[in-house]
Amino acid sequence: MSDDNHVRAKLERERVDDGRRRLLGGGVIAGAGLVGLASARVAQASDELRFPGDPAAHKVVYQFNKIDADYQEHVLFSVGALLRAYPDNVDIAVVAFGPGIHILGKHPQRPVSELTRQRVSSLAQYGVQFHACGNTMKSLKWTDADLLPFAKRVEVGAADLMELQEQGYAYISW
Repeated sequence: MSDDNHVRAKLERERVDDGRRRLLGGGVIAGAGLVGLASARVAQASDELRFPGDPAAHKVVYQFNKIDADYQEHVLFSVGALLRAYPDNVDIAVVAFGPGIHILGKHPQRPVSELTRQRVSSLAQYGVQFHACGNTMKSLKWTDADLLPFAKRVEVGAADLMELQEQGYAYISW
């Protein structure tokens, strides 16, 4: 790689890091346990050679199927911890079904704390994908319009978990 290309790559990484630092200035993200995301880099040789748009080396899918507040806090903290450990080198999907789907509803029919709602929105801003089970949505009589704007409806949550694992995603369940 030429010196010019090294300089361009370094400037691009610094630009991305600077943008994340500005985004981290908001209190919501601090509450989400994501403080220091931009500066918490894992020193890996593969990260040095990655460019914006390169595929991530790590892929994880979380099952999210409970409404319990402690459960929600633990899962979302774990998602944030992965983002801190692998800032630009991890793809994360959260598949919500059953009672867990309420974290993705504009007007949840079960209790979801404001802090949890803020954490989910914040994580989505960092590229975490949130998938909503279409079967659960049908049972609640929800349409796509009932979901938060960043949530993606999948036909069957369990099938989505399986398909993501077939694509190389590590499966995490609580």
